[in-house]
Amino acid sequence: MTAQLIIEFIITLGALIFIHELGHFIVCKLLKIEVEEFGFGIPPRALTLFTLGGTKFTLNWLPLGGFVRPKGENDPSIPGSFASHNPWKRIAVFLAGPTMNLLTAVVLFIAIYGIIGSLPDRNRVQLVDISPNSPASVAGLKAGDILVSIGGTDINAMDKVKPVIYANLGKPLDFTYQRDGVMHQVTVTPLINPGSAGAVGIVMSYPMIPFKIGAAIPESFTTLRDYVKELFSMLGRIIQGQATGPEGRLVGIKGMFDLYSSVRESAGTPGVPQIVNVMMFIASISISLGIMNLLPIPAVDGGRILFALPEIIIHRRIPPKYEMVVNFVSFALLIVLMIFINLQDFIHPINLPIP
Repeated sequence: MTAQLIIEFIITLGALIFIHELGHFIVCKLLKIEVEEFGFGIPPRALTLFTLGGTKFTLNWLPLGGFVRPKGENDPSIPGSFASHNPWKRIAVFLAGPTMNLLTAVVLFIAIYGIIGSLPDRNRVQLVDISPNSPASVAGLKAGDILVSIGGTDINAMDKVKPVIYANLGKPLDFTYQRDGVMHQVTVTPLINPGSAGAVGIVMSYPMIPFKIGAAIPESFTTLRDYVKELFSMLGRIIQGQATGPEGRLVGIKGMFDLYSSVRESAGTPGVPQIVNVMMFIASISISLGIMNLLPIPAVDGGRILFALPEIIIHRRIPPKYEMVVNFVSFALLIVLMIFINLQDFIHPINLPIP
C-alpha cells in the first residue's frame, strides 16, 4: 500500500506542478512569446519527444511536474526574447502559472460538490453542535436549528453571529430560530468570560441545498476565497509566533506525503465518499502552490512580477544583471530553506491523528 501511495503522491504533486507550467506555456503562446522548450519532468533530459511550433517537447528524468524555457528569459538584448517584451506581457506570463493552480482548485471544488450532490446555502446559518451545559444548551437550542436573528440583528451569514454575541457578553440576547419549519425565540446570556467552548457554546455551518452546476461554479470560487483567506491568516499567525503545533511549521515533500497518507487511509466523514477528502487535500495543495508563487519573493513568480513593476510605474527597468543576482541568491536561500524543512520532516515528523 505504501508503494501505491508514493506513486499516487508523486503523480499528484507532479500534475499540479505541470499544470502550473502549462499556464506559463499557454500564455506565452497566446502572446506570441517564443518558447524554446517545454519539459515534462525535471532535468537532466532523457529524450526529445518532438518539436512543434518552434518548441522542443522533452522528457526529463525526475518525474515531478515540468518547466517552460522561453527564449532569452533573462536577456533583453536578444531580439524577440522573453525579457525584451513589454512588462505587461511578462507579468501576464508570471501570473498564468499560479492562476492555473487556483483554477484547478475551483474545478476540484465543483467536482466535489457534484459528488456530494449538494451545496452550502450561504444565506442561512445552521447549528450543528451544542456544548453540554452551555448557555445555548440551557436555553434549549439544538443541533439542526436555523438561526434567524440574534438581538434584533438578522443572521444570514456565519460571520454575523460572533460580533453580536461578543458585543453583549453577560447580557441577555433574544435568539430567533427555526426548527422543523416553525419559528421560536429564546433568551441566551453569553458568558462574561468565554472559554474554549465559546460565549454561548454553539458550532455553526451552512445548511445544504441540492447541487446545481449553475450554483456550484460561483460557490466554488467562494470556497477558493475562504481557503485563501485562511491561508493568509495562518501565515500571519506563523509570522507573529501565534501558531502552535503542526500549524506553526512548514512541511516539505515528506510532510505533504504524510498528510496525503493520513487522508487516504482515514475513514473520512460518514456518508461522504473517501475520494472527496482526497480531492479536498489536492485542492488545498494546489491553492498553496498558487499563492506561495504569488508572494513577492525573488526567484518565484511574485518576485519576478515585483521586478517588472518599476517599468510600469516609473518607466525604468532594473538592470537584468542585478535581477539575475538577486534571483540567484534568493533561489539558493530557498533551496537551503527547503532542505531544512525536508530534514525537519524526518527529524520531527508531524504528529498525525490515528485514522
